[in-house]
Amino acid sequence: MIVDERMLDYILSLDRDESPLVRTIEQEAVRDYVPIIRKESRNLLRVLLKIKKPGAVLEVGTAIGFSAVLMGESLPESSHITTIEKYEKRIPVARENFRRAGMEEKITLLEGDAADVLKELEGPYDFIFMDAAKGQYIHFLPEVLRLLAPGGILVSDNVLQDGDVVESRYAVVRRNRTIHSRMREYLWALKHMDGLETIVLPIGDGMTVSVKA
Repeated sequence: MIVDERMLDYILSLDRDESPLVRTIEQEAVRDYVPIIRKESRNLLRVLLKIKKPGAVLEVGTAIGFSAVLMGESLPESSHITTIEKYEKRIPVARENFRRAGMEEKITLLEGDAADVLKELEGPYDFIFMDAAKGQYIHFLPEVLRLLAPGGILVSDNVLQDGDVVESRYAVVRRNRTIHSRMREYLWALKHMDGLETIVLPIGDGMTVSVKA
């Protein structure tokens, strides 16, 4: 928990109910131990989409399609989402969730490793949501920025690692040290890159919002 739990509970108590399908997919994700975007992070994502009204959206990391469906509900009818997933067991579940949401035409799922798929895309995309393996963000970044349109928004989730990102490398569990160092490198790159304005927010597990000049 990055922020005070009582404060977070209060803020979330103000929320309106999510759609029945979003609630159902969330319950299924919890049942199957599939990580999905946290509630407070969803609110930020929805607000950004309503402000930007992007025509073309790219998601790196589909999982079971929860975030894609969530975004689809906040986008104009004419918008389109392209999402990438490599884990074979989750792909059919995501496709079924898109069908349940009536978004089969609105969402295109590309199968494969994002490191390879991103190189094949042409873009540009008005809005990119990064929610894949945290240790790979820094490797995806050059292609993601190539695909992001001028004035486009890049949102990255899970960047503070439940607060571990502020710890010394040696205070982090050994198996997480590579991810820890790569995420710190990623955050530094976002904050110091010419032509990119970034804010790091202690929302959920940490999110960044970057705008390309």
